[in-house]
Amino acid sequence: MAGGGKATTEVVEQLRQEFVDEVVETIQRFEMGFDAARQGRDDLPRLILECRRAAVGFRGQAANLSMHRLSAVAHRLEEYLAQVPEVPPPRLWEDLGAYFDLVLALISGRSDSDLGEPARLVRSLPPRLGFELADIEIRAVEVLLVMPLGTQTRYVERELQQCGYRVSVMPDSLQAFAAVIQTRPDLVIISAMMPELDGLDLALALSAMTSTRNIPLAVITSLDRDDEALQLLPKRIPVLFKGPSFGDDLFRALDNLFLI
Repeated sequence: MAGGGKATTEVVEQLRQEFVDEVVETIQRFEMGFDAARQGRDDLPRLILECRRAAVGFRGQAANLSMHRLSAVAHRLEEYLAQVPEVPPPRLWEDLGAYFDLVLALISGRSDSDLGEPARLVRSLPPRLGFELADIEIRAVEVLLVMPLGTQTRYVERELQQCGYRVSVMPDSLQAFAAVIQTRPDLVIISAMMPELDGLDLALALSAMTSTRNIPLAVITSLDRDDEALQLLPKRIPVLFKGPSFGDDLFRALDNLFLI
């Protein structure tokens, strides 16, 4: 048994080293590619698509290898790239440099004392692009949306971005559960209906655990206001109802949570 355990450890370490080598090689290739694109010598849209795909792969592999800080940063990199406009702003190149530098620092195995925990790391990353923010002050408020991808999610995301919040979206409630523990956002907004782990169950679990019970939560739902399932939520968790009252519900929730 002991020999088997040693063999398993060796395999995991080999996979980890192969992953490290792959990340370093890929990031260095993208650094050169984006530098060429900046000078008009490479296709920027193609590079962005390739980099997004790489970030998705890095996120999953890093999570499997318990490299949670790298997984969190890779997720933010993919989200950042997803909203690069057709004509990118001048800060794109500096932002990408910051992401690439951090990924390389993380993959090198530098200690927590050097780089910080995931909660601090995600707050240090450049804010996402997507629409004109010239007249909006970016606030140091991290919001995690746990919602299926779609029109409703994009609407909620835009409303929060208009408030100057830094917004991240996770369509998987199980992954979101781990992300909340690791990155400790300032607010988590959860869709009541989620696959795998029900959104109401996620809200109940987060509100009960010692490590997360002080993180502000809100639930979005299309259920009736008097639905029995909603009665299980602690009174401190605001419910945002889809429909005409949504905007007012969201403003009232943010106000009550002292986020505006």
